[in-house]
Amino acid sequence: MSISDRARAIGERVEAFVRDIVAPYEGDPRRDHHDCPSDELIDELKEQARAAGVLTPHILVDGSHLTQVETAFVLQKTGLSPLGPLACNTGAPDEGNMYLLGHVGSPDIKERFLKPLIEGRARSAFFMTEPAEEGGAGSDPSMMQTTCHLHGNHWVINGRKCFITGAEGAKVGIVMAKAEEGACMFLVDLPDPAIRIEHVPNTIDSSMPGGHATVLIDNLRVPADQMLGQAGEGFRYAQIRLSPARLSHCMRWHGACERANEIATDYANRRHAFGKPLIDHEGVGFMLAENLIDLKQSELMIRWCAEVLDAGDLGTAESSMTKVAVSEALMRIADRCVQVMGGLGVTDKTIVEQVFREIRAFRIYDGPTEVHKWSLAKKIKRDWKAANGH
Repeated sequence: MSISDRARAIGERVEAFVRDIVAPYEGDPRRDHHDCPSDELIDELKEQARAAGVLTPHILVDGSHLTQVETAFVLQKTGLSPLGPLACNTGAPDEGNMYLLGHVGSPDIKERFLKPLIEGRARSAFFMTEPAEEGGAGSDPSMMQTTCHLHGNHWVINGRKCFITGAEGAKVGIVMAKAEEGACMFLVDLPDPAIRIEHVPNTIDSSMPGGHATVLIDNLRVPADQMLGQAGEGFRYAQIRLSPARLSHCMRWHGACERANEIATDYANRRHAFGKPLIDHEGVGFMLAENLIDLKQSELMIRWCAEVLDAGDLGTAESSMTKVAVSEALMRIADRCVQVMGGLGVTDKTIVEQVFREIRAFRIYDGPTEVHKWSLAKKIKRDWKAANGH
């Protein structure tokens, strides 16, 4: 499937904006003690994007979304800088949350919670993962310990969550909890005194504002009309969000690795050692050649999965395969870029070092590689049994 004219036009505007306007901010010192961009910096970048007409570019004026194939083209362009998704309002977890609310939210929920996200006036957080030491949900959401029960016309929620990206500073929260009927999702206004941030750990990545908080939910009362859908439908809604959000990560980080490879390529052509440019040393040139191969294979894998989603399929297996293939390929690319640049590659003089850290984290969030392989192996077994009458 070729890229549509509208997506190509949007993507070209986004790329020019990220390269010309956003990239110069990469050395901006306005960061918190976890080295995440401050809200002041993000708000300034969003204003620049709004003025350039590239804020939330994957959602059109009428509220409709670009197709997944079109979104892939645009989000890869936002990813050309680690700050690009923040500036263009296409970053995680907001992009995935906007997708979910846009597809299953009631008119009231869309007006109250989705609209400020699309307009870039609020950040959001998705409260699902729980502390492993308490036996809580991580890659296996069926282990959820956070509970909810109906009390009058409110639901009361109790539990602890961890690695909640963007919880600090978020204005919109999507909270998952377990009722007798099954998993539920709730929309909440943040901050709320019943949701207390206990700790924000320092992590290997630093591109997502607010960090990845551990949170205590203590008798949070949520009006019944702020439940997403019906009680027990939480896992079904999570599946609607899961594959597109997983794929969006691939899109954005593909753009980041494309830029890192550009930086490493420029360095290899300018830097001389042992009598010739580094690019002329086979050990260096071959690494950059392998980067081109991995970039193209990743791009095609993303496009294939996007086409599956555009055809109306949930794409659970396809997004698992894509997440594994792309995250592992991007890790190889980022690692080679560091290696090609030597000492400079491990400094903060370019974004290469940060991209390496971010991709390492990407291999874990939205499902570690091993969990996706295990899920695919289970599918292989199910398919074999079905084909052989077992």
